[in-house]
Amino acid sequence: MKKLEHYFVTLNGWLLIAMMAGMTLVVGANIALRYSTGHSLPWADETARYLMIWMAFSGAGLILRSGGHVAITNLQDALPSAGQKLLRGAIVLGLLMFFGFMVYVGLQYAQRMQYQVTPALRLPFLYVYAAMPIGFLLLMIHLLLIAHPFITAGRYKRADDPDDAAATLPGGANG
Repeated sequence: MKKLEHYFVTLNGWLLIAMMAGMTLVVGANIALRYSTGHSLPWADETARYLMIWMAFSGAGLILRSGGHVAITNLQDALPSAGQKLLRGAIVLGLLMFFGFMVYVGLQYAQRMQYQVTPALRLPFLYVYAAMPIGFLLLMIHLLLIAHPFITAGRYKRADDPDDAAATLPGGANG
């Protein structure tokens, strides 16, 4: 299971790197063309925008597993150990329910938009809006993978933890 988790996290990280590289190349090429020829690529801004949307949704799970999202822990810190575990369990359950709801809503929205196309790329909006349900599904998977250590000890899986090979990201210290 650890090996499968490692491959999942690594693949997620490499897909983010590929999207960032693609966005960088498209925007860089557009800038170079604009200044060297006076013309720009009509689809460059749209492509960069949609890649950014996909990066935000698909990268949220990697940030979640390392504890990178905003958290206010005043209530948790004021509770005894058993209360902290119960609260963290309730948080995980609440997040799973919210993420599941967002997958459902995202699928509905993407299906409604499948017949509209983007202005420059002429790409069905289904592919743009699919980032939402896929991103929230990734969030659910990442949350389930870190749920036990988070609930029991309040720990997240960190990329620099040598005891946790599954948290290794591409290009990290353990990569």
